[in-house]
Amino acid sequence: MAHHPLALAQLMALHLSPPQMVQLAADTGCTGAGIRLWPTAPNTVFYPLVTDLAMRRETLAALRDTGVRILDVEVARLNERFDLARDFAPVLAVCAELGAAHINVVCDDTVESRLVASYAALCEAARPLGLSCDIEFMPWTAVKTLADAKRVVGAAAQANGGLIVDALHFARSGSRLEDLDDVPRAWLHWAQICDGPVPGPTTEAELIYAARNERLLPGEGDIDLPALFARLPADLTVSIEVPSVSRAPKLGDRAWAAQAKAATERVLARAAR
Repeated sequence: MAHHPLALAQLMALHLSPPQMVQLAADTGCTGAGIRLWPTAPNTVFYPLVTDLAMRRETLAALRDTGVRILDVEVARLNERFDLARDFAPVLAVCAELGAAHINVVCDDTVESRLVASYAALCEAARPLGLSCDIEFMPWTAVKTLADAKRVVGAAAQANGGLIVDALHFARSGSRLEDLDDVPRAWLHWAQICDGPVPGPTTEAELIYAARNERLLPGEGDIDLPALFARLPADLTVSIEVPSVSRAPKLGDRAWAAQAKAATERVLARAAR
């Protein structure tokens, strides 16, 4: 039976800096960690390792000490003001220094031809650094569904292009299990797991709030996670992304991460049967 390597997403503990996230992943028995080096929106938390050299050194030391690797760096937002040199190249260089594997890409540009060109340019810059660029489709962005992501990745035609299946967005975007069947294996580098009510919130603001602040542990909600992960490659790295502003602070980061990992392992074991 193939084994899914596990990682902790930055949203598990957004208040933790990159070296702290690496340590939390190690303490939880995960092989990877996600870190946030770009803001997701104005005035949101991110960790500027491009300029914070001390924190960058701490992160490199934590990686060496624990053996954990940086799975993904978030969030590269592609909009109509795309500027590779200004907004992306400096962070890509830090990603390479950290040995990161993947860039989480979110698409805001509604002009698809321009979006494809921007995404292709990002992929081309990232490829020599050993980074894939994986589009996360979300109902409130320009790339809303799995079908949208397949179209953009296919049009860009980059060897290091790909897409991310986040269980919550998959379930809430109207994407179907059978839509995964023609996704090339080369486009699938990692996936994200969590759970939640289905159907979910009805407004964009509520969808965004739930995704960023209040998800359920795998197995607690209505998403058919065993069916979803049975459809994905059996050795795919799975990033555990279960933010909960109501539950996690009461338990503490380590206990919440441990619960999320145990729940993830139970779901993945069911998917493997």
